[in-house]
Amino acid sequence: MKIKILIPVYNDWKSVFKVLDEINNLDLNIKFKISVIIINDASNHDLPDLEKNLENIDSIKVINMNINQGHTRSIAVGLKYIFEKEDFDYAIPMDGDGEDRPEEIKTFLDQAENSNGKTFVGERIKRSENIVFKMCYQIHKLITLVFTGKSVKFGNYTCLPKATVEKLINEKATWNSFSGSLTKIESSLTPIPSIRGVRYFGPSQMSFVNLVKHSLAIISVFRKTFLIRSALFIVIYIWLIKSNASIITSLPLMLLLIAVYLVSNLALRENMSEFKNSLGQIKNIEQIK
Repeated sequence: MKIKILIPVYNDWKSVFKVLDEINNLDLNIKFKISVIIINDASNHDLPDLEKNLENIDSIKVINMNINQGHTRSIAVGLKYIFEKEDFDYAIPMDGDGEDRPEEIKTFLDQAENSNGKTFVGERIKRSENIVFKMCYQIHKLITLVFTGKSVKFGNYTCLPKATVEKLINEKATWNSFSGSLTKIESSLTPIPSIRGVRYFGPSQMSFVNLVKHSLAIISVFRKTFLIRSALFIVIYIWLIKSNASIITSLPLMLLLIAVYLVSNLALRENMSEFKNSLGQIKNIEQIK
């Protein structure tokens, strides 16, 4: 079984090389042929030399992009590249900083081996952030469920059969939100318990602001449902507060209107033309193993 692991990176080569080392040390069945595709999102730090042989990884390629496009679009480019240029059975997109724990790859592959093409997602059962962030994350999931009807409990860390990769690269939402797009195109996703690891080097990149952007990007994939439910909420809420209207009681309405504006703007990122032409933004490809 041919497995492609996709790792986007911007400058954090030290962490990525540690991930490669941990992947190499996994006790995997010999039937799994592991290849790694690193999507270099126009880093301004040079790629260091790979000092280890990493004998259990069949090949390692670095796709160097001309321009920085962000984590989500780097994964989208990687999916499009492997579908059009590589032979594979499953793809595993993952972060390269340690927060997606490499040891969980074995669980993904053990489940995928006899699954008849199921799509697996790493459902977070434990997170490493502080309690305030964890509460905000729970609020994000609740708001997403209430306003879209979709429960999204996973990020990029997934195990995708080739058929699902094909659907993703033909869905414009993939250019804007990976988890939102996957939820949209696949009615049946099989969760695998996943613990969010601690970043190898430096602080986590998932700040409160990034969490808000992540949440709104997912909602933008289901914007029609969001807009309908928002309109109903506004009508019902105005009726409820009509005899007690004030700046404070109007605050939820103002926040919702801001969210509607932001979601509408984020939806404009779903550019299928850019997605289709994204491989044209590849500067070069280095085979480092």
